[in-house]
Amino acid sequence: MFYYVSKIAWFFTTPSNLLLSLILLGLVLSLFKRLRRFGLALSLIFTLATIAFGLLPIASYILLPLENRFPTFQDDGRPIDGIILLGGAVEASDSKSRGRIVANEAAERVLDTIQLIHRYPAARILISGGGGTVFGDGAAEAPIVADYFRTIGIDPARILVEDRSRTTAENALYSKELAQPREGERWLLVTSAWHMPRAVGMFEKVAFPVTPYPVDFRTAGGSRTHLPFAFISEGLRRLDIGTKEWAGLIAYYASGRTARLFPSPQDSAGGSASR
Repeated sequence: MFYYVSKIAWFFTTPSNLLLSLILLGLVLSLFKRLRRFGLALSLIFTLATIAFGLLPIASYILLPLENRFPTFQDDGRPIDGIILLGGAVEASDSKSRGRIVANEAAERVLDTIQLIHRYPAARILISGGGGTVFGDGAAEAPIVADYFRTIGIDPARILVEDRSRTTAENALYSKELAQPREGERWLLVTSAWHMPRAVGMFEKVAFPVTPYPVDFRTAGGSRTHLPFAFISEGLRRLDIGTKEWAGLIAYYASGRTARLFPSPQDSAGGSASR
């Protein structure tokens, strides 16, 4: 139930959807004579808000604390027993339709995992990502990525496929069931930097120690964080991502799915510094 409620609620509260809905509401209200001025004012206010949220670096300020929470990984010489790749980088339905892998803007998750696979040839590879949707079961992402790895020469015997999960909580739960990690093993967790705090919180919740390996940064850091966006759509897209992640952190904590509101490096099992 939590899955369906969260998906439906987020559809209506996604900033870009909400802003557009309020603009349209204002236009509808302006059709009524008594509400004309109020409706036009409402549309104007939220049109200006859409432009501001799309061009100003507001989204960067929302994303930056998420992306800076976990430093990038440094190889300290300790052996790596496994690599966990969380889904979200591949468009599963499009990939099945096209008969080839179709990646999205989070493709670094897959690219960096390939690099890690070659760097740590003894490590197992666990790909986690199912295909659930609000209105039915979609194509699962993990088998598509696994098939792609096999086509580029990665030993199938190293690959574990977890294709049931629909949420980050299920990513962690089903990954632990499949991996059966032993005490003292070191598993790298590969996901987007902005998603890492929630992911670490979920793996901590199921007692699966992981070492964060954040990728797919959406902010540049430093002074470039304050630069405006060149396209309104770019700013709104990042605003949607950032607000969704903060909402997820709050919802998971409030529902008892994580022990901490904003998981930190102390909640994971690995050291970190710059790569």
